[in-house]
Order: sequence, then structure tokens, then C-alpha cells
Amino acid sequence: MRALTVEPGRAGSLAITEVPDPEPDAGELLVEGLALGVCGTDREIAAGEYGWAPADRQRLVLGHESLGRVRRAPDGSGFAPGDLVVGVVRRPDPVPCGACARGEFDMCRNGRYTERGIKQIDGYGSELWCVEPDYAVPLHPDLVGVGVLMEPASVVAKAWEQVQRVGERSWFEPRRVLVTGAGPIGLLAALLGVQRGLEVHVLDQVTDGPKPALVAALGATYHHDPVDTVAARLEPDVVIEATGVGQVVFDTMAHTASYGVVCLTGVSAPGRRLTFDAAGINRELVLENDVVLGSVNANLRHYRQAADALAKADPAWLNGLITRRMPLARAAEAFTARPDDVKVVVTLDG
Repeated sequence: MRALTVEPGRAGSLAITEVPDPEPDAGELLVEGLALGVCGTDREIAAGEYGWAPADRQRLVLGHESLGRVRRAPDGSGFAPGDLVVGVVRRPDPVPCGACARGEFDMCRNGRYTERGIKQIDGYGSELWCVEPDYAVPLHPDLVGVGVLMEPASVVAKAWEQVQRVGERSWFEPRRVLVTGAGPIGLLAALLGVQRGLEVHVLDQVTDGPKPALVAALGATYHHDPVDTVAARLEPDVVIEATGVGQVVFDTMAHTASYGVVCLTGVSAPGRRLTFDAAGINRELVLENDVVLGSVNANLRHYRQAADALAKADPAWLNGLITRRMPLARAAEAFTARPDDVKVVVTLDG
């Protein structure tokens, strides 16, 4: 079968290669790959900047944003042929740490976790793949065209859960949220904010292309003015930061409402230094009981929350997030970003 593979650490090694058909272990599902989402992490791996191959070979099957259809399922697995499924990315470490032992492997304490398509386990970028039933999440059949958005939606579901948990250390009734960045994470964060009944604002640099219209279709408000201007005007109760741009992070931290919660989901590029008023930021955080937290990855609970959120969403709106679909034979084109891209998807079933 064909698979999208790379040699981690070597730029230019991305290729479609022939690999043996997988043989499911006892209890595993055999799944026909339908689609694969491409994100910044995949592009970093393809560029040789990140990633780890399985211990017994040099190449890694890419892909952690999955969508597939069950071809074979063992009795008692809870799945049947034809079911639409997504595979969970992370697996708990073998020790395990306290968090992994309790199913909170997204919060692994010792870093010995593994991840499909990223760290030491082959991903979902192949025409067939296997997955343990405990790490497969069912999707409604109506989501066949957009279910590949499940993994980024799970990251967003976790972020919102963490915001809620932090806020509930006291009375918490947020009204206004500012999402910085209108990529897939930012737009899905806005979707979940709207589903929570909040007044949602999204900020991004672009003034044309699909992003402003996608925000408007949610009933949210799109902004492209400087972040400090927008944040100061809005004084949001919650900020979901999805750019990883250092200046954006600090500008939003400085302009939340009292008892504001800023959740950082974007990973900053190393190397750039910023000068900022650390004492002033500290003063505001302390005197206003503000919180800044980071959030990454997701566990099974968050995948199920994401499945519920996608099932409630307008399928046409979700489909609008997918701005390019590339067949597997042209998968390399998905790794070159274009100005109007939101989510690029590689189709595996044709």
C-alpha cells in the first residue's frame, strides 16, 4: 500500500512510498484511511526540524489528523465495518507517570509518551492503518466530509475545558472571548465559543480570503486592527491565543478584563527576543487575579467533546475550513502553505 513517509531530521525526505499492508494485532481495528489533515507540526517534520521515527527504522509514516472507515473489527470492540473513526494521537508512557496512569496522557509528566505520526509510532498517512479500539473515537456518518477536523477540534475542546476549570476557582460567568489567529485552531475555538453562548471576537491580519467570511458566518466579529488596540477596546474575559506570536501574547495578557483567563495554544518560534514590561505584567496578573496557561494535545475525553461539537456545527461551515483537498499522489503540494489556506487535507481513498 501507499503511505506518506519522511525521514525525521532530514529535510526533503518527504515521499510517497510502498509499505507492507498492516496486520492488526489481536483486538485492533483495521481501518481504511480516508483523509489526513496537514498542520504546522507536519510541515516542521517534513522540513527536518522535528519528529522521531520508530526505533527499528529510519522512516516514519506521517499524519496525526486522521479520518478513516473501519474495514475489520473484532467481536466485542464496540465497532463494526463501515463505522467512521478518528485515531487518537498520543499514547501514555510505559512507566506510567501519575497523569498517564489516570488517562490524562495529554498532561504526561515525564515526556515518555509516544505519538502517532510524530514521535516513535507510525501515523495515519496510509491507505490502511490499525488502531486499538480504546484509541479510536466514532464519528457521526454525516461528518464524512469534515471529520478530519476532529484532532484540531480536540485540542480546542481541551483548551476550553482548561479555561473553565481555571475560571471555576471562583465565580465564573464569562461574556466575551477574543480569539487571536484565524487558522483552524482559532476558527474552531471561535466555533466552540459560539456554542457556549459567548460574544466571540476573532483577530487576524488578513482582510480578504475566506477567514473574515467564516467568522461572520458564525455570528462572531472579525478584527484586523493591532491586537493591543482591539484587546484594550474589548477587555475580553477569555482569550484563546492561537498564533504563537510573542508580541500578540503579551499584548493580550495586558488587556483582559479583571479575572481574565488567557489560554495559549500557539507554539512560538524560537530565536526572536522581545522587550516588555515584566513588572507591569506581573502587577496586572496579581492585582486582577488573572491567569495565563498553556494547553497542548488532548486525551480521550477531549476527543469525545470535539465529536459532540462537530456534530452540532453547520456541516457547510466546517467544510468551508477545508480550503484545499489534495490526492495522496500530490501530497507534497499540501506542505507548501498558500495565503488563502485555512486547512489543507490529503485524501487517501483515491
